[in-house]
Parts: sequence; structure tokens; C-alpha cells
Amino acid sequence: MKRYLISILLIAGFYNLYGQKQRVNYMTTFDEKLIHFGFTLGWNTLDFGVTHYKPIGSNPDFLQGNWPLDLEKITENSYVRADVAGLIPGFTVGIISSLRIGRDLNLRFLPGLSFGERKLTYNYPVWDIDYYEPLQFYSIKSTFLDFPLLIKYKARRINNDRPYIVFGPAYRQDISRTGKDDLVKLKNSGFYAEIGVGWDHYFTFFRLSTEAKVSIGLNNQLGDPPGPNQRQYYSNAIKHLRSDIFTLSFHFE
Repeated sequence: MKRYLISILLIAGFYNLYGQKQRVNYMTTFDEKLIHFGFTLGWNTLDFGVTHYKPIGSNPDFLQGNWPLDLEKITENSYVRADVAGLIPGFTVGIISSLRIGRDLNLRFLPGLSFGERKLTYNYPVWDIDYYEPLQFYSIKSTFLDFPLLIKYKARRINNDRPYIVFGPAYRQDISRTGKDDLVKLKNSGFYAEIGVGWDHYFTFFRLSTEAKVSIGLNNQLGDPPGPNQRQYYSNAIKHLRSDIFTLSFHFE
């Protein structure tokens, strides 16, 4: 017991001395710059918030059809449901423009490019005219032009670290949408509300920020019904389709 007590006292003394050690602070005037720039690399996942018509016949645009190969006929009393089959990692890259508007506040514009994918599964077999067999899911790939405009509120700096929060609006344009016989069509653009937390760490010559951010879609992203060759009920079953995005970013400034 005596040996354990001595060991604990030695460890406590070591941490006490380490805590009192003078640390070198880097880039002490960096946050005083009026404008600065940088770049960002990140990882994202895309998701949908889906609201359905229950049953599908409550959609006034639903037209009952007799499609060949359908094992179960979809009627106005059918409940057709779509869900996202897991989250698929994507990639984000962008540039940073930051304007100092106060001691602890910055206005940040971070235009960028994001690549991602979502897979919709249904409680009915997924038939697409481009395939001869039913699919396990319907894949929707997106390439976004991102235009977020965010407020960054920073806590007081602790040595070479500084936590912060970000919030603000964002606009995104999906440049991958063709609209040609898509089973579920999406709108090309939408507005988002974004909120996130991050941690600045100051090195000798640059600042690295690790940031986790959620983007909540504000618009219904469901577009027009598919072309006449596609089965209509996959789109008709959806009342509202909200796009949500989670991004883990690494900012270099």
C-alpha cells in the first residue's frame, strides 16, 4: 500500500510540475488579422428526412397503373415506404475566406465542392428501366457546389487551443442532376441551416481547425414525377424529402 501511495504522489507531483511549465504560444497575433484565407478538406455523409403519403392514394397525383413484372399491384390503399440504406462516406474540398468582425467573432465564407451518395430502399422491389432485374436500392449520387456563410464565435484562447461554434445559412447547387428518367427526381438547389462545433490548434506556421457540422435542409428536395417510362409510385409515395448533411472538416489557415 505504501508503494502505491508513493507512486500516486510522484505522478501527481509530475503533472503539477508539467502544468506549471511555461508553454510557447504560437501565432499570437493571427486572430487580430482583419482578413485571412485558407483551405479545407473534409469527410461527409448525406441523408434524407422522408415524409410519406399514408396510404399512397392520399397523393392527388397518384395514378394507379398495371406495370408488368410487378408481383404486387400498387393500389391507392398501398403503403409504399422509402428509407436511406446506411450512410456512405463522401468527400468535401473548399477554400476559406474569413473576416474579423469582433474580438471573438468572424464572418466566414467557405465555397467548396462536395461529392456524396444516398441509397433509397423500398418495401417493394425497386424496378428501374435501365435494369432487367429488380434492385436492392436506388442510388442517388450528388455533386454539390457549396456556398455557406457562417458566423464563428470563439471562446478565449487556452495556450495553443481555442474552441468555437459556427452557425449560419448555406446554399447548395447540385450540378450532377440530369433529370433524364430518374426514378426519384431531386431539385437542383436548396437552402440549409448549419450549426457546428470546432477546435482551433495553433502550430508554428499555421492553424489547424477540426470541425463537426450539421446542415439541415429547409426545402422539399423532391422534384417532378419521373418520365412516363418509369414506375411512378416510387416518387408518388414521398410527400416531403429533406436533405441533411453531416461534415467533418479540417481547416488549414
